[in-house]
Amino acid sequence: MTHALMFSKYIPPPMKIPRQSRGLAMSETSLIPPRFLFRFAVDVQRCDTLWSAKKGAVLDESYRLPTLAELDGERQLAEVRMAWSPAGVAWWVRVEGKRQLPWCRESQLDESDGLQVWVDTRATTNVHRASRFCHRFVFLPRGGGRSAEEPVADQLLINRARENARPVRVRELQVHSRASETWYELSAFAPAETLGGFDPEGQPRLGFTYQILDRERGLQTFSAGTGFPYEEDPSCWAEVHLKGRE
Repeated sequence: MTHALMFSKYIPPPMKIPRQSRGLAMSETSLIPPRFLFRFAVDVQRCDTLWSAKKGAVLDESYRLPTLAELDGERQLAEVRMAWSPAGVAWWVRVEGKRQLPWCRESQLDESDGLQVWVDTRATTNVHRASRFCHRFVFLPRGGGRSAEEPVADQLLINRARENARPVRVRELQVHSRASETWYELSAFAPAETLGGFDPEGQPRLGFTYQILDRERGLQTFSAGTGFPYEEDPSCWAEVHLKGRE
C-alpha cells in the first residue's frame, strides 16, 4: 500500500506572514510558504486490526503520511502514520534524536510534548470556523498518573468554533507509548464514537491536520505551518481520503 498525494493550486488572500514563529524560521527568499499555495489531499488506507490494547496502533511503513513541512524547507522531526477502519482512526508517531525525556504535563496539555490532531468528519475545508463535526485531540507520551509516567489522551476545544463537538468520556480515547531519553513512540486511537459524523461509507473524506510539539527539537505540522491559524481554521487543513472501503 502507498499513499497518493494530490494537490490543487490555491490563490491565498493577502496576509502578513511572520518570518519566525516558535523558533522555526521561514525561508529568507519566500514571502509565502509553499504549503500555503496548495490544497492537499492524501489517501489513508484501511487497517482492520487498527488497535491492540497491549501494543497500540500496529501500523507498518505503508501507512506513513508524507512530510509536507519539507516543502517549506523545514526538517522532519517525526515520522507519522495514519490508518482507519469502521471502528475509528489511529495514528503512530516516532520522534528520534532527543537528549532528554519528553516534557509533558497533564495540567498543561497544549504546551506539552506530544501529538495533537484535528479531524473534520465533514471535510468542510472552505470554512474558517469549526463546526460540531470538527474535533481536536491531544496525546502525550507521558505526564499522566501519580508517577506522571503514564501516557495521556484528552480532548481540547477549538477556538472560535461555531459549535463544539460532543465532549468525549473518560478513557474513550486510547493512547500507548514507549519513551526514552533519545526517542519516543506514541500511538493513539480515536474510536468512531468520539468522532461525531464519522461515516466512512457515506462520507469517505476527512478534513485533517496534526501538530507534533517537542520543546527540544521544535514543531512539525501537516498541511499548514506556523504563522497560520491551523489550530482553529478548518480551511488550513488538508483532506484525507479513506481508501480500502468494502
